[in-house]
Amino acid sequence: MTRRWEIEESVFIEAAPEQVYAAVADVRSMGRWSPECRAVRGVPPGPVAVGARFLGLNRRGAFVWFTSCRVTDAVPGEAFAFRVSTFGLPVALWGYRFAAEAGGARVTEHWRDLRTGRRGALAALLGRVFTGTRPDRRHLANRAGMRATLGRLKQTLEGREGRVL
Repeated sequence: MTRRWEIEESVFIEAAPEQVYAAVADVRSMGRWSPECRAVRGVPPGPVAVGARFLGLNRRGAFVWFTSCRVTDAVPGEAFAFRVSTFGLPVALWGYRFAAEAGGARVTEHWRDLRTGRRGALAALLGRVFTGTRPDRRHLANRAGMRATLGRLKQTLEGREGRVL
């Protein structure tokens, strides 16, 4: 399988871009949306600003790992992004873009693999050991995770949480 370095998924949500941004930028809620992120520690409740750092606690099946994250982009109603590292090694850039559409917002979640260069092989090996996913298959796990995350976000913001759509 060919390794993919970038992917993205989008969904339309019946909510203002600023409302969707506020939900996503409150990173402590990420465990509510993401199928891998179980909790975020190190930040107060509410939207975080550029430069904020937080710890992500993640789980996929029997695999458990943590990540160090730093917010790189925080423009209310437009964009939110953060860089992920582990053991001081760059891992990924995760982000969201928000665009107004009639009746709501188009939300696009994007991911870029940063495990490149001299230390990239070590970061990729650690990723396989801790997450159980080969680097050439990580984009598949992330795409499924994005779809789940965006679906949960949509259900919550549209007031359909707990109901089958």
